[in-house]
Amino acid sequence: MFGEGNANADLMFVGEAPGADEDRLGRPFVGAAGRKLDDIIKAMGFKREQVYIANVLKARPPENRTPQPDEVAAHGPFLVEQILAIRPRVIVALGRPAAHFLLESTAPISRLRGIWGTWRHEDVSIDVMPTFHPAYLLRQYTPEVRGQVWNDMQQVLERLQRASE
Repeated sequence: MFGEGNANADLMFVGEAPGADEDRLGRPFVGAAGRKLDDIIKAMGFKREQVYIANVLKARPPENRTPQPDEVAAHGPFLVEQILAIRPRVIVALGRPAAHFLLESTAPISRLRGIWGTWRHEDVSIDVMPTFHPAYLLRQYTPEVRGQVWNDMQQVLERLQRASE
């Protein structure tokens, strides 16, 4: 599963790997976490067709486990090529594996989220906002977590607005 959305999107969301629903349908973020991501995209004032959605891994890990470093290393170059083809203004890293790959970090997502980082590849640099994965949001649907994710998305909207001025 490669990804989907607007090939000229200013905003790109990157998750970790396809789940069972995604694997079955061949589309990223179509299960429960995908519906939550759709809600977030809509609340930001976008339609799913206006953004680009991808994953670090292009295939589902066995038993839907967290991607292993060798899997990320094998699939990562495909994501790099996607980013270079899309050239978004902002990337939202959904969860730890995406944030670790894009920011070359090992810090916990709880420390990374809400703080701008930069994805760099040769002469290209793109702003990255790490945030919690929509699946985590579903598991921890508290006012605090919802507020943190929404704050992260507000920062993304502000950055996109400044970039278009």
